[in-house]
Amino acid sequence: MIREHLADTIDIHVGGSDLIFPHHENEIAQSEAATGKPLARYWMHNGMVNVGGEKMSKSLGNFTTIRDLLDAPDGPDPMALRLFLLQGHYRKPVDFTTESITAAQNSWHTIQDGLRLGYQFGTKLGWADVDDPAFGDPAAMRIDRDSPAVQAFQTAMDDDFNTAGGLAVLFDVAKELRRAGNLITHTGQADSNPDTLRQQWQTLVCLAQVLGLEAQPEAATESSTGWADADIEALLAQRREARATKNFAEGDRIRDLLQTQGITLIDKLGGITEWHR
Repeated sequence: MIREHLADTIDIHVGGSDLIFPHHENEIAQSEAATGKPLARYWMHNGMVNVGGEKMSKSLGNFTTIRDLLDAPDGPDPMALRLFLLQGHYRKPVDFTTESITAAQNSWHTIQDGLRLGYQFGTKLGWADVDDPAFGDPAAMRIDRDSPAVQAFQTAMDDDFNTAGGLAVLFDVAKELRRAGNLITHTGQADSNPDTLRQQWQTLVCLAQVLGLEAQPEAATESSTGWADADIEALLAQRREARATKNFAEGDRIRDLLQTQGITLIDKLGGITEWHR
């Protein structure tokens, strides 16, 4: 197949680590005897998927597919699952557990918050192009290739696709952006220069795309869940009425209900309650 569709020698040959011997060694012997040329310049063998320390297999009854996992009612976010796989080196085994998926989901929330900063706060920060159709499109962004984040990311990825190292760079940038977003939410302004935040945000968006990690603007998520601003405001009005009559249990119930939908409430002096997604 390689000779028919590609060439006598290809750049990259991939496969599971269980195929190194005898399959790939025999493949090399046969092809190089026939052509007198190397079969592949680089060999990349991925580790196996384990479940709770045991190899995933149909015979053990612990076999699942990504499609089945994502289609489950309580399945993880697709981006969280991608992040879970990227957290380990591709040559190493991956141990699939409920705890590891939950941890990946939490990690994804951090990166997701960073990726959404521009959509949430670009206008407040005075960014001029927030209404541009290309806003948020990595193809329209120009980032500083000599910046510490870009250099660290490239160094990690050049080291045999060290995606875990690349993710560490994304986390550092995302945490800074998340902190800035929290400050804007709670105090009305960030303590960083808007242009600096813009550079950090665009760097995060572009580097995350390399790993296939991306977040939609919250408006898209809002419409898909059905929790429009008017729905949230109506619940807040009910909560204010409940708190005014000292029905704090009802007020807490509404707060917890909103929190399950990713809505955070901020109670301020004077009976004012602000919210953000």
